[in-house]
Amino acid sequence: MAFFDFIIIGSGILGTFHALHAARAGKRVLVLEKDNRPVSATVRNFGQVVPSGLSGRWYQYGRRSLELYHEIQQEHDISVRKNGSVYVASDADEWQLANELYDQRRADGYPCELWSQAQTLVKYPVLRPEYVKGAVVFPEEISVEPDLMIYKLIDYVTTKYANVTYRNNAAVVGCESTASGATVQLANGERFQAQKVLICNGSEFRLLYPDLFAESGLVVSKLQMMQTVPMPEIALPGNILTGLTIRRYESFADCPSYASLKTPEHLDELKKWGIHVLFKQALDGSIIIGDSHEYATALQTDDLGFDTKDYVNQLILEEASRIVNFPVNRIQRTWAGFYAQTTQEIFEADLENIHIVTGIGGKGMTSSAGFSEETIRRLFL
Repeated sequence: MAFFDFIIIGSGILGTFHALHAARAGKRVLVLEKDNRPVSATVRNFGQVVPSGLSGRWYQYGRRSLELYHEIQQEHDISVRKNGSVYVASDADEWQLANELYDQRRADGYPCELWSQAQTLVKYPVLRPEYVKGAVVFPEEISVEPDLMIYKLIDYVTTKYANVTYRNNAAVVGCESTASGATVQLANGERFQAQKVLICNGSEFRLLYPDLFAESGLVVSKLQMMQTVPMPEIALPGNILTGLTIRRYESFADCPSYASLKTPEHLDELKKWGIHVLFKQALDGSIIIGDSHEYATALQTDDLGFDTKDYVNQLILEEASRIVNFPVNRIQRTWAGFYAQTTQEIFEADLENIHIVTGIGGKGMTSSAGFSEETIRRLFL
């Protein structure tokens, strides 16, 4: 039976960044991916890396993650683009929150700018003037290509670090603690042993420890997203977040005036479906637009279905057309993403040399690099 210092089950963003930091710590690492390649939440998102939207320790993890993304990009192209994040306020309440977050982040020493309506429209003439009140901007933030980044990151980790072994199509069906560590067993009967095992299972709750996940309080969120045909004539650089995002993200929820925030009647139906409109232009000029949020418990994820709801997509596009003046209905594809989340920030469990981590929710792309660095220090150093 082959022995490793560290076995990681799952090669999404959390698993792969843990592999990177373990490799840097000199550990012999085995990464096991049940699918041919990661196909879940890590690739079904906007690819926006926005520490500005997080609070508490996750904001700090996000800032560290930005440093790590830049560091890796200098060595190996993982599709990082430093083009900033722009939160566009559409009314007085949102503008007040934008000003409050600007003051907080400036006090933190985090680069930020506050743009007037006129400044915002000069920078983004595709925005409708009647929508824009102003914007809070974070010029150091980045975007990545969600359908490319994780594969490029895996290539970087496995190429640079000879102490990392990567196995795809390797579904783990058993994981047990032993006196000296832990063993894992694949569906084909292969077994491996390690000093420690990390399970980064995302929203897969059936293969390992289903009873634990049934009692975990974890839920799965289903998000609907769309992508337009390429529109190279449209210039939409950066991560574009709108008034609904200001009303949703935790960094704004920490601002003084958030407690008195009221939802205007015209946003009631959007709030019901958890919609907050984001835009991110891909390398080919197409624009990703979304998203919405529906929820189910860990035991009832199938209730969310595999389809997308035309009604929800139409709500997103109607709000998008209220924000921008280009034809948002030129859609070439739609999809649903699924991620695990919890009211406790993240789900972690220690089972004697086996550590489980999931439920990072929408924070994964932004904060996984920094969070996993700390986790490896805690597990090994």
